[in-house]
Amino acid sequence: MTRSDLADIYRNYIACLNRQDWPALGQFVHDDVAHNARPFGLSGYRAMLEQDFRTIPDLHFNIELLVCDSPHIASRLKFDCTPAGTFLGLDVNGRRVSFCENVFYQFRDGKIRQVWSIIDKPAIEAQL
Repeated sequence: MTRSDLADIYRNYIACLNRQDWPALGQFVHDDVAHNARPFGLSGYRAMLEQDFRTIPDLHFNIELLVCDSPHIASRLKFDCTPAGTFLGLDVNGRRVSFCENVFYQFRDGKIRQVWSIIDKPAIEAQL
């Protein structure tokens, strides 16, 4: 898979998330996907994302940085949103916060198989 192919798949995956097109998620995410070394499977990964959108109703994924080196992608995602209630153990309660998530993906068979991510929680804490 070329870097361009991988980048296109990833951008389409992000667009799928932003549309909350859950039936299409399997086009981009492997049935045996793991997140931060926890085996979720596609249904568990989908449930995690659906919960993210319940916690953050205005959630929108914005690609700030994208580096492709098949079969891996490194991405910095930027968020500007208003989480309801508690988010990452912080009482955000609908206040607007901006933060980034640094994510590494490993692809297998043209789909996301492994995800390693970390959210910049100190950036959120500084805004509260």
